[in-house]
Amino acid sequence: MGQEGKNGENTVLCGANSYVEKYYLNENFSGLPEAVKAELQIMCVMFTEDVGGVLLLEFTPGGELEFRVEAEENDYLFDEIGSALKIKQYQAEKRELLESLELYYKVRVLGIPAEELLDEEQMERYHEEE
Repeated sequence: MGQEGKNGENTVLCGANSYVEKYYLNENFSGLPEAVKAELQIMCVMFTEDVGGVLLLEFTPGGELEFRVEAEENDYLFDEIGSALKIKQYQAEKRELLESLELYYKVRVLGIPAEELLDEEQMERYHEEE
């Protein structure tokens, strides 16, 4: 997966754009399980259908997954408050998925040994999933 994220810039995982009605998944993450990719697509598309604008899920250089929302300046239908509430909802409801994606990125892309990131119980689950 190369050096993305190591140059100080965020790496886009996926996103949806309500203006052009498109969903995007970074091809570097095409190896994710189909169920995870489907869940990400549903989450992003539903977000933009509910509040409008553009939603990007991005990894910081340190491997944290962030929600970034943008709206066109003249988009009076964009729901800024709804956007913040929807992100909080996703962070709560999809916590396990989001944490797993962060772990995946830190281990597979940044090359951090899983042993440094997980406690003993998590290590057992991680090895079961491989």
